Amino acid sequence: MPALRDIMAGPWITGPWRAVLVLGITQIIAWGTIFYSPVLLAPLIAAEHGWSLSFAMGGFSLGLLTAGLVSPAVGRSIDNRGGHVVMAAGALVSALGLLGLALTPNAPAYLAAWVVLGAGLGASLYDPAFATLGRIFGAGARRPITLLTLAGGFASTAGWPATHVLIGAVGWRGTYVVFAVLMAAVCAPLYAFALPRLRAAGEAPKPAPSGAKSPAPLIPARGMVFALVTAAFTAYAFVPSALSAHLLAIFGRNGIDAATAVAIGALFGPAQVAARVAELMFGRDIHPLLVARAAVLLLVAAFLLLLLFGVAPLRAAIFAVMFGGANGLITITRGALPLALFGADGYGRTMGRIGGFWLAMQSAAPLVMAFVIERASDTAALALAAGFTVAALGCFAAIRRS
Repeated sequence: MPALRDIMAGPWITGPWRAVLVLGITQIIAWGTIFYSPVLLAPLIAAEHGWSLSFAMGGFSLGLLTAGLVSPAVGRSIDNRGGHVVMAAGALVSALGLLGLALTPNAPAYLAAWVVLGAGLGASLYDPAFATLGRIFGAGARRPITLLTLAGGFASTAGWPATHVLIGAVGWRGTYVVFAVLMAAVCAPLYAFALPRLRAAGEAPKPAPSGAKSPAPLIPARGMVFALVTAAFTAYAFVPSALSAHLLAIFGRNGIDAATAVAIGALFGPAQVAARVAELMFGRDIHPLLVARAAVLLLVAAFLLLLLFGVAPLRAAIFAVMFGGANGLITITRGALPLALFGADGYGRTMGRIGGFWLAMQSAAPLVMAFVIERASDTAALALAAGFTVAALGCFAAIRRS
């Protein structure tokens, strides 16, 4: 067995791969405290203040919109200063926003706290983490990105139970205080002092074998290809945001009991992680554009299953697995595709620009989905989500690598 000294001197502790370990820990905390917790906390906040649930969740949408607005600036700052500075600042701003939610006395203060939290969120989740890995690993960042998404896949698994336990122990206000402490006392120091600052040595792509097809040249992050990449990810962003808010309720209104619906929903996470493991093991030599096309095509097939044959337990379970697999792959390609097409130079700025549109769409999707459900039907809402998926597929299909 290796000596403890050798382990502590290994690349996961002292080398650039420490970035994956640090970001894996902090992504679980950030996603669990900021992104997944409102589903459990918003009903309690609404009940205490006498607000509607839609208003309470509207604060979350406002936070996502704010994150989208700051995302381009965050990406540029990571290019210029490094993720250790920008993400540490994001964690502290997030802590301030979480503390504001814990102390909120009225509706204006609640919305203001979400604006602050949204600004921190824009420097705390996947896009800035991917940009940080791109700055450290350069063109070799695809595998670190995949490993990071594997860790992030456990955020809901850890976040929802932890939030539930904290609510029972200290109430919703105390829960937000604990979350603020985690962001300020755990995430911020890890970013500031443990995240590597320098680009990894030897991370350039290996030469192609003799007779192998040369890689396509890099494309400037502007023009038609960049517009298609941005449009594809923006269209896709509607789907996970809308379905995370409404899918279980749609299942319930179509005859699936609550316990079964929750069990079906629980299939999403393992399917997502399984797809990421498969990509890590077998996808190294597959261009991320092909992975993105396959993932979205899988989701189109999943929607067709429900739209053509109706919602029933078995079909809903198959849909959840297909949706989870597709989303697991798309999360990877969000980081890997811009890197493969546009290169590592200015990667943070590129991710920030794409991430701004992604987050803006995520902020609007649950509200749009609710409007369609109320004014039309569950089937119409599923058809709308399917339409966004088809639009994403069309954009990915139109992209050429050179």
